[in-house]
Amino acid sequence: MILPILKYGDSILRKKCFDIDKNEDVKELANNMTFTLKNAGGIGLAGPQIGIIKNIFIIDTSPLKENNIATIEKIFMNPVIRYFSEKIIYIREGCLSIPGIYEDIPRPDKIEIRYLDENYDCHNEVLEGIFARIFQHEYDHLQGILFTDRVNPIRKKLLKSKLRYISKNIRNN
Repeated sequence: MILPILKYGDSILRKKCFDIDKNEDVKELANNMTFTLKNAGGIGLAGPQIGIIKNIFIIDTSPLKENNIATIEKIFMNPVIRYFSEKIIYIREGCLSIPGIYEDIPRPDKIEIRYLDENYDCHNEVLEGIFARIFQHEYDHLQGILFTDRVNPIRKKLLKSKLRYISKNIRNN
């Protein structure tokens, strides 16, 4: 089932998420999130973006394959970032919850993570480049952080009216 994606201004996007209990069946949720993400044409979707305040997100880089980026389709539950590299890179980001806004965001180029997959198996991995970036973006959603929070203050002032427009329109829909 395709779920509605919450937009900037919805208070759920600012909530810190709770861990998923090992007794929860997440297969239907993960399937719905996957359908929703593919329908929206995005590369990542976190629980809060569909109104679920749980530590879960999915990444699907298949829309980037034309840019010679490997395809990763994974579910990440109860993720933790254990290490951030000192090297920071700026790359343009966007978000399904903040349509039409794209900004250069600074993030560490390399991270070490731990997470559970849909079978509750624990994984430890090192991610670099675009994969580290997407993971960090989605992880931020679980902390109630949006990518616009990471924009430099001057740029953020310039975005204020666009963000206000998005926020106002979600309440009228």
